[in-house]
Amino acid sequence: MRILYLDVDTLRPDHLGCYGYARNTSPNIDRIAAEGVVSRNCYTSDAPCLPARSALFTGMFGIHNGAVNHGGSRADMFNEGPERGFRMSRSQNGWIARMRQAGFRTVTVSPFAERHSAWEFCAGWNEIYNPGKGGLESAEEVQPYARDWIERNGSSDNWFLHVHYWDPHTPYRAPLDFGDPFADEPLPPEADWIGEEDIARGFQAFGSHSPQDLGGFGNASDKRWPRQPAVIRDKADYKRWIDGYDTGILYMDRHFGELLGLLERQGVLDDTAIIVSSDHGENQGELNIFGDHQTADECTARIPLVVRWPGGRKGVIESGLHYNIDLPPTLMKLLDRPIPDHWDGTSFAEAITGDAATTGRDYLVLSQMAWACQRSVRWDRYLLLRTYDPGMKDLPPIALFDLEADPHETRDLSADRPDLVDHGLALLEQWTTAQMASSNQMVDPLWQIMREGGPFHTRLQLERYIAHLKATGREEHIPTLEAIYRNRRAIQFRPLYPSR
Repeated sequence: MRILYLDVDTLRPDHLGCYGYARNTSPNIDRIAAEGVVSRNCYTSDAPCLPARSALFTGMFGIHNGAVNHGGSRADMFNEGPERGFRMSRSQNGWIARMRQAGFRTVTVSPFAERHSAWEFCAGWNEIYNPGKGGLESAEEVQPYARDWIERNGSSDNWFLHVHYWDPHTPYRAPLDFGDPFADEPLPPEADWIGEEDIARGFQAFGSHSPQDLGGFGNASDKRWPRQPAVIRDKADYKRWIDGYDTGILYMDRHFGELLGLLERQGVLDDTAIIVSSDHGENQGELNIFGDHQTADECTARIPLVVRWPGGRKGVIESGLHYNIDLPPTLMKLLDRPIPDHWDGTSFAEAITGDAATTGRDYLVLSQMAWACQRSVRWDRYLLLRTYDPGMKDLPPIALFDLEADPHETRDLSADRPDLVDHGLALLEQWTTAQMASSNQMVDPLWQIMREGGPFHTRLQLERYIAHLKATGREEHIPTLEAIYRNRRAIQFRPLYPSR
C-alpha cells in the first residue's frame, strides 16, 4: 500500500472544480476526485494553521491537546505531567506514529514544524524535508524534495508521503512567469454575492483584514507580492484578489499533476491511495474579512477532503458532517488497524468502501482562537457563531446563518430565530461540558487565552489600530472599538446565554 497525502494550505473547497467551481483551477485534483469520494461537509475542528494540524496529527480536539492559539501559553500542547514516560505518549499515539507502527515509511515535505515551533509535529516521521522558508514557499520550492523522493522510492511499497503546498495562502506568491491565467475571465458566478456597494461599505468600516486593512491593521502594500492588491476599493480590486487566490490554486495543482505523472510512469499510480485536503479554508470577503482565515465559520473552517482509495467507491459525493480529525481513524479502519481510545475522531471508512452510503455526525463544534476567540456550531443547514473576543472586527456576540440559502453569511438570523439560537447554544454547552469532562485540565483553553489578553494576532494592537483609523478618516468607529476592549472583563465573563 502506498499513500500520497496532498496537504494544501488555506484551500477553500468551493474554489475547486470537483466542488462545483466554475473556473478551471484544479484539473488534477478533479481527476482524482472523479476516481474517489468527495466529502462535501468536512471541517477543521480548530482553526487556523497551528491548531488545525495539531488537532489532525494528535487525533484530538484543541480543547484536549491544548494547542489552540498562535502565541501565548496555548500555542503549545498541554504538558503530560507526572504521567509522562521516557517518551511522550503523543510520540507513540499520534496519527503518524500509528501509521509507522502499521508498517509505513512515513515522509513529510513541509516547513510546518519550524514555522510554528510546533516540534511535536515531527513525531512519527521517518524522514522530514524542510524547504526552509517557513511557509513562504512557492510550489516550485517544495517540488524538488517531493519529486526526488518519488523518483527514488515511488515504486517501493508501504510508504506514506505528505506533501505540503502553500500557494493559496496570502501573500499570493505564484511566480510572475506563470502568467495571469484568469485575467481574461470574468469573476465566476460564485462571486456575485458581493457587489460594489458591499465593498464600498466594507471599505469604510473597520476590522483586521477588512478592505482598507488587508495587511491586518493597515494596507497590504508590498512590492514583493505584485499579485495582491494593497486595498480593495471596488469589484475590480476584488477580482484581482480572487484571481491571485485562484492562480495560487492552479499553480499548486500543476505541481501536484507532476507528482501524479511520476507515479504513473512508475506504474504505481492506480494502486496508490490519494488524499487531498487542507488545514482550513479562507475568508474571501465574508464578514468583511479578506484573507488570513480569521473566524470559526463556514468560510474558514470548511475544508476539502478527497479520498481515492484502491478498491473504494468512485465518483461519489458524500454529504455527512465530518471533522478533519475523522481522517486518521478512517485510515486506521481502512488499514484494519486499532484506533486509539483517546482519539476524538470517528471513522467514516464505510463511506469510502461503500459499506454505507453516507456517515457523519449530528453536529460539529468549530473553534478559532488565533485571530478571534470564537466557537461555532454547525448542524442541519445552520451555523451559530459565538464570539467571545472579536479580534478587532465588527462581529456580534451571537450570529446565526442559514448556509443553504446564504453560504456567504450575509444575513444574520439570530433576532428572527431565537429558537434556533437556543438550540445552537444548547449544543455548544453540551459539547463543551462533554469535552471538559473527558479532559485532564481544569480550565477550558479558550478562557486561558481570554485571560492572557485575547487572540494572539490582535493582542496589544488596539492603540496601533486606533491611530490607523484616525489616519484613514474612520474616527467614527473608534468609540465602538474602545468600548469592546474597555469592557473586556465584562465580555470575558458574560453569561453563555445572553439576554435578548
